[in-house]
Amino acid sequence: MRHPAHFFAFGFGSGLAPIAPGTFGTLAAVPLYYGLASVLNAGQLYAVIALAALAGIWFCRVAGRNIGVADHGGIVWDEIVAFWLVLVFTPVQPLWIAAAFLLFRLFDIWKPFPIYWFDARLKNGFGVMFDDLLAAGYTLAVLLGVQHWLA
Repeated sequence: MRHPAHFFAFGFGSGLAPIAPGTFGTLAAVPLYYGLASVLNAGQLYAVIALAALAGIWFCRVAGRNIGVADHGGIVWDEIVAFWLVLVFTPVQPLWIAAAFLLFRLFDIWKPFPIYWFDARLKNGFGVMFDDLLAAGYTLAVLLGVQHWLA
């Protein structure tokens, strides 16, 4: 944690978990998101998520460069911000939040096309953030599809 970017890149310490740091980063996203959502209006929340994604490019680039591994497993800011995006569209009910969490982790780990393609080719801060934002997109497609189907 020699650099302030490391603190954010490692998800306030959640990425230091000895096993499944991405899962712990995603878990950390939940209370952070609902804390923000409780004090911000929708427009402000969207702006914070967008700024967090842009800042994340820098956080992840700096941390990856300093560690010597562009997409080190402990760098979880990408999971945090991408899951915030998912939570914006997830009903505030435990079952929906759990489903969103499981789907997001599935897509982040599995990396269906084109996620794996970008993950293999973009080894910089943008690449670290982008593959998780794509996983969020897959998650949202499934969640919104199920919501539509149930309506």
